[in-house]
Amino acid sequence: MIQIPASKPLQAPLDALWQAPVIIAVILAGELLAATLALAPGIESGRWVYFGLSSLVIQWISLPTLGALYLIRTPLSRLRPQQVAQAALAALLIVTGLICLLIQSLTHDVMPIPRNDWMSLWLQFTGIALAMGILSLVIFQNHWNARQLAVRAKQAELEALQARIHPHFLFNTLNTGIALLHQRPEAAEQLLLDLADLFRAALAGPPAMKLAEELALTERYLKIEALRFGKRLRIAWQLPSPLPDIEVPTLSIQTLAENAIRHGVEPSANGGEVLVRVVTYEDRIELSVTNDVPSTPLDTSIGHRIGLNAVRSRLDSLTDGKGRLDTDISDGRHLATIVMPLIHQRSQTQENNL
Repeated sequence: MIQIPASKPLQAPLDALWQAPVIIAVILAGELLAATLALAPGIESGRWVYFGLSSLVIQWISLPTLGALYLIRTPLSRLRPQQVAQAALAALLIVTGLICLLIQSLTHDVMPIPRNDWMSLWLQFTGIALAMGILSLVIFQNHWNARQLAVRAKQAELEALQARIHPHFLFNTLNTGIALLHQRPEAAEQLLLDLADLFRAALAGPPAMKLAEELALTERYLKIEALRFGKRLRIAWQLPSPLPDIEVPTLSIQTLAENAIRHGVEPSANGGEVLVRVVTYEDRIELSVTNDVPSTPLDTSIGHRIGLNAVRSRLDSLTDGKGRLDTDISDGRHLATIVMPLIHQRSQTQENNL
C-alpha cells in the first residue's frame, strides 16, 4: 500500500484569534486605547493612574472575550463568517458587563462609589466596547465582501480560461472513439456516453455535488483515458465503505486525475499509476490523487495552474475558506490532496434540511 503523508491540521479562519501574534496585537491595541483615553481632554491630573486603571479594565475585557470565544469555538465553527463576527460582538458586550459588575463587587467595601457614578462608568466602557466592536464588525464585513468579490471574479476568470483546455481532451477522446468504432463498437458507444456525462457536469452541472457522484464522474473520465493509454495507465482506488455523504466541488477530483495523467502518465514512455484515495478523520475528509512523476516531467503549463487554481477557488467558495488543496512531490510521487472540514459539511446539511 502506498503511504500518503499526513496532512497538516485543518485550520479555520477563527483559529487565527488564538495565535500568539494576534493576542499580542490585541494587548497592544488595548494599551493604545487606554493611552488615548488617558490623554483625552477633561482629565487634568492623575493621567498615569487613569491610564493604569483603563489598561487594567480593557485587558480584563479583551482577553476574557478571546477566552470565551475559544471555549465556544466548536459551535462557532458551524456559523457563517458574518454570524461569527456578530457572535464575537455579543461576547464582547457580555464580558464588558460582567467585568464591570466584578469590579463593582470587588471595590464596594474598599472604595464605595455612588450608584450613578458606577452607571456612568459602566455606560462609558460599554459604549467604548460597542463602538470598537461595531467598527471591527464593519471592517470585517467590508473585508469579507471584498474577498468574496475577488473570489468570484477569479473563479469566473479561471473557469473561462479552463474552458480552453476542454477542446484538447475532446479532440483526443474523439480520436480514440473513431479508432474504436470499427474494432470495438460497444466500447466506442460507452466512451461517448461517458464523455456526454462529463461535459454535462462541466457545462451545466451545479457548483457542488455528492462525493459519490464526483467519484463516478472521475471513474468515467479514467475509463476514457484507459482506452486511450491502454496498459500504460494503471488505476487504483482506495475508498471507504460506505462513502461519506458530503458535497464536493464539481469535477474537483476529476481535475486532479486529469492533471495526474497529463503531467504524470502522458510524458512517460512506461506510463504510470494513478491512485484515487478517500480518507475520513473525525474533523475532516481528505480526497487525494497520487501519480508517478516521470523521469523527464513536462514544464508546468498554464493549463495545469489554471486547473488547480480553479479547484482551489471552488473549494474556497464551498467551504467559506475552511478547505484547502495541498500538492507535494515525495519519493517520485506527486500527491494532490483536497482537505475539507466535516463540521462545515454537517452544518450545511442541517441548513439544507431546514
